Amino acid sequence: MADLAAPPVAPDAIQGVIAAPAPVSGAVTVSPTAAPVADAPSTEPEFISETLYIQNLNEKIKIPVLKASLRGLFKAYGEVLDVVAHSNLRMRGQAFVSFESAEVAKKALKEVRGFPLYSKPMQISFARTRSDAVVKKLDAQHYEEHKMRRQEHKKSTRYTNPLKRKYKARRLAMEGADGTGAVPVSKRPNVQMPDEYLPPNKILFLQNLPESVTKDQLMALFSQYPNLYEVRLIPTKKDIAFVEYVDEGSATMAKDALHNYKLDGENKIKITFARK
Repeated sequence: MADLAAPPVAPDAIQGVIAAPAPVSGAVTVSPTAAPVADAPSTEPEFISETLYIQNLNEKIKIPVLKASLRGLFKAYGEVLDVVAHSNLRMRGQAFVSFESAEVAKKALKEVRGFPLYSKPMQISFARTRSDAVVKKLDAQHYEEHKMRRQEHKKSTRYTNPLKRKYKARRLAMEGADGTGAVPVSKRPNVQMPDEYLPPNKILFLQNLPESVTKDQLMALFSQYPNLYEVRLIPTKKDIAFVEYVDEGSATMAKDALHNYKLDGENKIKITFARK
């Protein structure tokens, strides 16, 4: 008899593992007087694999902690080859656990299904295809071929993923909401960089000067440092001034030495680099 064809492959492949959601069976109570029930179809899956697909995991648990917890829980049933879980939107709340044999995976599924890990009962089913770890362990000679096939499949489905299409459609709808297709631009105030963080400059900006200060006083003060070029007072604003040096190095030296200097014995001079 010819082998049965494998189930259709879903587009969401993670490391070669594609999941089949498991039906959650509920308890059924049968009345003693009820009519005989016809044989129900078997609830056993049509196929089993070495990898379990787990859903309904607590999304608040960090991925490293979640993976360690799953490994610790399932290692009681046999060697755990790999645990795959990601924090991206498509894989949130899901994971894959791979064993070295399908029989071990079957026993683990039967006994752990519904176990409340971090207060959420796990939904477990068999993965539709073998994971990288399983192929590497059980069929190493075909590992590279398997990996290449998986990567090609991932590329071909990159832009057909239902979740990605949904969010792309939502983004386009938002962009076109104003009827022009233009993306709304948030209106932000034009915030200037604070004076204290301006880049070095050969011109210094002086603030908080005594209103009685003279140009000669400033010349005498700043000429203590080499390469002074000019001092400029502002007639309409007597508490500020500009002091220019020949180069940035000299200006920096004067700034570092005289910032917060009390010219009148009381008020500290604020010195920053001038804006270019």
